[in-house]
Amino acid sequence: MRSRKKILDATLELIRSDGFDGVTIAAVAQAAGVTRQTVYSIFGSREELVSQAIAGLAVEVVGGIRSRLDATDTPFELVVELVVASRAAVHADPVLAALLQAVQGNPLFDAGMMRRAKPVARELLSPLVDRYPDTQSYLDDIVEILVRLGLSVIMFDDEAVHADDDLRRFLTRWLLPAMPFGS
Repeated sequence: MRSRKKILDATLELIRSDGFDGVTIAAVAQAAGVTRQTVYSIFGSREELVSQAIAGLAVEVVGGIRSRLDATDTPFELVVELVVASRAAVHADPVLAALLQAVQGNPLFDAGMMRRAKPVARELLSPLVDRYPDTQSYLDDIVEILVRLGLSVIMFDDEAVHADDDLRRFLTRWLLPAMPFGS
């Protein structure tokens, strides 16, 4: 487990310093002080390594996001605030902000991204089900729409939804009618 953490930390540091292009198995192994074979045996591929490093960072960021979710009063407000808080977290962290650049090696642009993003979204949505157990039956649909919409909001930020309150109004207009549990 110690090698795994060293490898993940080295991967994040390489993304911070060199972007996704700087993350190679050889560079990560050297930065972590392990062999390339160790990296391959733990992660299998560069894509899986980068994705797990990003997912681990996202889980760390969840603490700040969860405090914002605690202030919501309805299931709908929780989902909206999750999108708003997630966008703020991505913009605030240099590694997560690197996800906004359409460069080769960015895990947002590879074929397995949705498969890897859904468990992270489920983890982020755990307060929803904890606080509102009736939402459990809709969780798969909520995860699907949240991942797709959340990525769109984060990747294609513009003036119409740049401010948090503008984003909340936009999400309310479009999500509230689509959510079976409403407000």
